[in-house]
Amino acid sequence: MSTLFPSFSCCATTFLAAAPLFIDDEEYLTVMADEMLTDLGYSVISKTGAREALALFKLDPSRFDLVITDQTMPNLTGLELAKEILALRPDMPIIMGTGFSYIVDAEKAKAAGIKAFVIEPLTKREIAKTVGEVLDE
Repeated sequence: MSTLFPSFSCCATTFLAAAPLFIDDEEYLTVMADEMLTDLGYSVISKTGAREALALFKLDPSRFDLVITDQTMPNLTGLELAKEILALRPDMPIIMGTGFSYIVDAEKAKAAGIKAFVIEPLTKREIAKTVGEVLDE
């Protein structure tokens, strides 16, 4: 096991069967998030394209329990993606992350129906805590 992602069991025990959809245009971030979420017991599907992720979501909106998306992506921002997803499934919990954005902040994200807004990069512990809190709402 990688020393970057130490194993621990806090925060991720209630929703081990949850299936998150993770979207980020940076492939190395999707690989890292996929590893972290899988290590935490989630059945994650990761995509590097927001449009590809939206098309997958539209095929079966009930397939996913959570969406985790980056804000700054080409062609479709995380905020635009969240609006599309919430139009299809208003109860879908969404976590949005960004390293930096002029377009959206925590207040704007909440007003758009996003459950959590986080600053990237996230540690495994931060992901576990945020996902657990959002799924517990």
